Amino acid sequence: MSRIYDPQVLAGKRILVTGGGTGLGRGVAKHLVEYGAEVHLWGRREGVLAEAAEEVGASRAGSAHFQTVDVRDADAVDAAIGAIWEEHGPLTGLINNAAANFIAQTKDISARAYRAVASTVMDGSFHTTHSAGRRWIADGLPGSVISTLTTWVWSGSAFVVPSAMAKTAVHGMTMSLAAEWGRYGIRLNAIAAGPIPTEYAWSMLNPTEASSTGGSTSADNVPMRRFGTMEELANLNIFLLSDACAYLTGTTIAMDGGQQLAGPGTFASLASMSDADWDEARETAKAASAEAKAQRSV
Repeated sequence: MSRIYDPQVLAGKRILVTGGGTGLGRGVAKHLVEYGAEVHLWGRREGVLAEAAEEVGASRAGSAHFQTVDVRDADAVDAAIGAIWEEHGPLTGLINNAAANFIAQTKDISARAYRAVASTVMDGSFHTTHSAGRRWIADGLPGSVISTLTTWVWSGSAFVVPSAMAKTAVHGMTMSLAAEWGRYGIRLNAIAAGPIPTEYAWSMLNPTEASSTGGSTSADNVPMRRFGTMEELANLNIFLLSDACAYLTGTTIAMDGGQQLAGPGTFASLASMSDADWDEARETAKAASAEAKAQRSV
């Protein structure tokens, strides 16, 4: 993909990416560095984060840093952001990207599983935004917050109810704080991304052949008949984090190849799955999760 920005459009920007060790966060962070930013990656797996920071910062020495942080823990979040302020300087931007999700029949979801998703997405996004925002306000500094959402914030979606609820809450936060914090020069926007394949997320949302025949992870439901790319997502993040349009705030932008206009792009079509199909999906997802945990402990 051809470059559409000045190579130094993010020079002087210091940006935190939660969930930055893998998937979309890691992919976007790499592009931020390529355009001059200093990035800070958060996640819960130190080994994965160290590897990500090395890869992300390969194009510019000293441009990628990492901290192991559980965004569900407000005190841990505040301490980690305080450390960035003290050791590196104030953040200029934040990408709320940390997430958890899986497909399931809602009747079978435990309270613990619900909390695992909702607390990561909703509480984590609030904790990081609140901690950075308080410091920006106290220091008289502007800031830009981007939250990674989905089009379910407008339509809802069957079989991913905890995620749909939590992301809709972050959509509400985006609009509410844009109105409240605009006078401080703090902008909040969100990107409702269509399907962009990443390894672990795909194993949770598309674990079996039966689950791959429809739903939000199928390119067949996208009018453009393809998945989105990391470069396209990064380009929109770069625009929102730059000073190119500092009047834009309180908006959730759909970048989904028109998917929400054609369906919308939800998991409602999975209603055709049998109980046996759901059992297979659950066991396959459990295996993928166990493998990820094993890697985390290495």
